[in-house]
Amino acid sequence: MPVIKILTLMDDASSENKALRSEHGLSFWVEAGDRRFLFDCGSGPATLYNANRLGVSLKDADFTVCSHSHYDHAAGFRDMAEAGFGGKTLYTGAGFWERKYAWNGLKYTDLSSGFGQEFLREHAVTQKICRGLLPLADGCWLVGDFPRVHPFETIPRRFVKGTPPETTADDFSDEICLAMRTERGLVVLVGCSHPGILNMMRHVHEVLKQPIYALFGGTHLVEADEERIGTTVNTLCGMGLSILGLSHCSGNAAEKYLAAGRSVQTCHMTAGDCIAIR
Repeated sequence: MPVIKILTLMDDASSENKALRSEHGLSFWVEAGDRRFLFDCGSGPATLYNANRLGVSLKDADFTVCSHSHYDHAAGFRDMAEAGFGGKTLYTGAGFWERKYAWNGLKYTDLSSGFGQEFLREHAVTQKICRGLLPLADGCWLVGDFPRVHPFETIPRRFVKGTPPETTADDFSDEICLAMRTERGLVVLVGCSHPGILNMMRHVHEVLKQPIYALFGGTHLVEADEERIGTTVNTLCGMGLSILGLSHCSGNAAEKYLAAGRSVQTCHMTAGDCIAIR
């Protein structure tokens, strides 16, 4: 079984490596067997800057995965493609091109990726869409179309999609995650987990019929109370979770809860942080 290496290129929090930049966003560089790829791209050129400082050759990427089309995960792909990096295949969920906004009851703030299908054509990038379960390589899958079985995992009403003023609540049906098989179980990468981290992981667990050993990325527990955080962690442990690497939108409350000696190893994955799992 090959070693899986996950290196954070971008996160909201600053790391011990003060040469690196932080911004609201997420990006991982993944090495799994003979595959090299990006999972999310951050929101701009700072991800490229960090990769350069870390000695990561993004021109060697086989492909790029965007977990969903919010700017803080996808907008950095524009910089990648313009530099000739990130590979010539972009994996997304269905509905990736729908415009996304934050709405405060009066104004709309565009949260979209900032590029479209014409941009991909201009840079000879092929889009491949994950519907349900999409194998990427032996022991590596994209997963989407998550059933909503946990009613407390709600999506904030401010997130909408469409064309103002004709918008609807964003159900984040475009969101996907990545699962990789190891000797100990699945290693899963998530972007923001807008459909609900438990909804997502339960579906991954049931579809691939393997325990979830490690989970990395944004769990969107930033607005959750302690009861929901506790329920989430305990349920994930019931699926086999041993390692939880929080990033981006996971929130201080979740990190504080996990720091109190829970039954799972945890860390915050800031830029420059790397995990290696066999």
